[in-house]
Amino acid sequence: MISTDQALADLGWTAHFADQLAEDEQQYCHPVRVMAVHRGNIAVSGAKSDGFVSPYIAGAQPGDDHPTVGDWLLIDDRTQEATRVLRRVNLFKRRSPADPRKDQMIAANVDTVFIVASCNQDFSIARLERYLVLAREVGVPPVVVLTKADLTDTPEEFAAAARAIEPGLLVETVDGRDRADVKRLAAWCGPGKTVAFLGSSGVGKSTLVNALRGSDSIGTQAVRVKDGTGRHTTTVREMHRLDQGGWLLDLPGMRELQLSEAATGLAEVFDDIALLAQECRFADCSHGVEPGCAIQAAIAAGTLAPDRFERWRKLNAEENGAASRLTKRRTR
Repeated sequence: MISTDQALADLGWTAHFADQLAEDEQQYCHPVRVMAVHRGNIAVSGAKSDGFVSPYIAGAQPGDDHPTVGDWLLIDDRTQEATRVLRRVNLFKRRSPADPRKDQMIAANVDTVFIVASCNQDFSIARLERYLVLAREVGVPPVVVLTKADLTDTPEEFAAAARAIEPGLLVETVDGRDRADVKRLAAWCGPGKTVAFLGSSGVGKSTLVNALRGSDSIGTQAVRVKDGTGRHTTTVREMHRLDQGGWLLDLPGMRELQLSEAATGLAEVFDDIALLAQECRFADCSHGVEPGCAIQAAIAAGTLAPDRFERWRKLNAEENGAASRLTKRRTR
């Protein structure tokens, strides 16, 4: 029989969460992890209970923590209702597509993020950079996973383009339908570890999940021949158990990922531009026509690609807008 401690450890329970329990809470509450988020309820799993509970927490305010997939909750033994969300190790979020003034939680308590892209015409450096900024901001180690390697004669060209984004970036190229090939990713999926899959719709995330699980239980759809774009399959944020003991957190595809509070992530992914900006003659340089602009000088010298600078400028403007909205909300 598996002990309570072992059962929780298998779900990703660590001292970070255990240390948050007050002595009285241990008498009448038990911890569970959020395994999936549905409309109106959430699936949870723990040493004492598995099933569905309401995501609503009595007395919680709009600004308080509310449960998302990967979270740890305390459940009241008597009422079987959630009492609070335990403090997270990390949290992925984005600006809400429905309301740019609000943030949308994506996933919590992740150990590694697989940023998934495909080796076809849907491959986008700009999109990879955006996901990397998010991963760096949250502080979760990223691995770029390039799928559909079987659909191209030059998979290494795609890998080289991804590695050029930042020094030391881990990039794996796989055929998602070949389970032996996908096994290389299992190194990040050990017991109690949580790996989140990020990527736009149709890049092959569900196929990868099936290969790592050794199962075809997750539906997949064929790529459109016209433009090489896959069709959206995942509709629920959900965690899947792996034979290695880890967890895969499959997330719906997000072609448009609007960043929220990502200054640190931007500085890390675009550290070359951040360093150049410090050399500009004027502290408030807009990097346009001002004299003494180190960034424009680097572009003229051919040491900085203009398209990379434009992608940075777009993301930086997005981040500044998000920071301004946050300041206004706090002021109100």
